Amino acid sequence: MAEKKQVPLRLSEKLYNDIAAWAEDDFRSVNGQIEYLLSECVRQRKKDGKYVGEEIDVPPKFDL
Repeated sequence: MAEKKQVPLRLSEKLYNDIAAWAEDDFRSVNGQIEYLLSECVRQRKKDGKYVGEEIDVPPKFDL
């Protein structure tokens, strides 16, 4: 397994708290969640050449 590179990262408190809550939901550490999210973005970029999906700004449909 290749060594991992350490990278200092500054996040706003709100962003950190949002990622921490998401990480807890996914049973990951905050560091693991950030690595997972970055890996998914890179995978998606390699797949279709775009940084985000086509429907990123489409509001979700709720059946209330």
